[in-house]
Amino acid sequence: MALTPQIGVSPGHSAAAVSEAAAPKRFRLESVDVLRGVIMILMALDHTRDFFGQTSISPTNLSQTTIPLFFTRWVTHFCAPVFFLLIGTGAYLSLRKKSKSELSRFLFTRGLWLIFLETVLFRCLGLQFNFDYHLTLLDVLWALGWAMIVLSALVHLPTPVVTGFGVVMIAGHNLLDRIQSSNPVWSILHRLNFIVATPRHSVFVAYTLIPWVGVTAVGYGLGQIYAWASERRRTFLLRTGLETTAAFVVLRGINIYGDPVRWSAQKSAAFTALSFLNTNKYPPSLLFLLMTLGPALIFLWAVDGGTPRFLRPALVLGKVPMFYYLLHFPLIHLLAVAVCYARYEQVHWMFESPTIDKFPITPPPGWGFSLPIIYLIWASVVVALYPLCRWFAALKQRRSDAWLSYL
Repeated sequence: MALTPQIGVSPGHSAAAVSEAAAPKRFRLESVDVLRGVIMILMALDHTRDFFGQTSISPTNLSQTTIPLFFTRWVTHFCAPVFFLLIGTGAYLSLRKKSKSELSRFLFTRGLWLIFLETVLFRCLGLQFNFDYHLTLLDVLWALGWAMIVLSALVHLPTPVVTGFGVVMIAGHNLLDRIQSSNPVWSILHRLNFIVATPRHSVFVAYTLIPWVGVTAVGYGLGQIYAWASERRRTFLLRTGLETTAAFVVLRGINIYGDPVRWSAQKSAAFTALSFLNTNKYPPSLLFLLMTLGPALIFLWAVDGGTPRFLRPALVLGKVPMFYYLLHFPLIHLLAVAVCYARYEQVHWMFESPTIDKFPITPPPGWGFSLPIIYLIWASVVVALYPLCRWFAALKQRRSDAWLSYL
């Protein structure tokens, strides 16, 4: 998303001034970066809860959860859909400085890099702190990698075709819910399941490729609007965001199509509202995506004219999302190790492979902290990472080394 402007130099400038002015400067689309930064901050909340919360309680199980716990999880539902969407948008915007062939090669190689990160480096040095490969989760980086690889082929098609492909995939994929095949390929595409299950090694697909690939394709189409006049673009973002959110409310109210789990009356009006909002993320249903992407478009409209002062820190994080992502998991895990040692004087649980229902760590006896403690740790993680992210964002602004585009 970096743009290189044309720089004019008057005849009276010195050679040094000419050289300084001619140096490439990199500018970014702030509205996209600030939205990405906000979701990166929210993402850290979810992962802090994963490591420090009570693994025996599901935040979205209405028979177990509380309203604060439910919304602590629910608000983080926006993270993955927005990130996949903006991956596509960023790809389209990079066409301002890349040819389609160059963009295709970059998306393909970066996709392979993300898959490698997920299955090798990140799994061992971020999530589990071990190399036994007893349990491997194919998670968000895996799906992002494949979304980029698919997009590397789609970019050669007309943009309306790419956008239409994404819309059809998002809108129609719940028709596939009835297919209950345990075939590994189908598990990778649409149905959560183990694709390897032996006593020594297990591989579980948490992020199926349908319809995450479709979200990225729609994001690619969204990138077109940033060539429009400001008023037209803002009108489109607001109207489409409101229509998408309204479509969620109407379809969820009808309660027939768009999510495998129907909402129902609960023990109170508040919990009935939770049931209405409790849409399916694994794999993401049509209603889950409408519920999250609609407000995201409204947010893009709200910040299209400029970043509010209180969101400036999020803007910094949004410029270096992968750098932030790769740092925040090991930091949270290291904090869990330190707390575990302080409490138990042992830490072996933090290095053991967990089970799929107690992920990402094997919790020690009595492990789990209250929401105020989790929120405090979350805030500490974000504050601790901010200076590093600010430094790295400045580095990317100054330099154009190829390796920097992979972080």
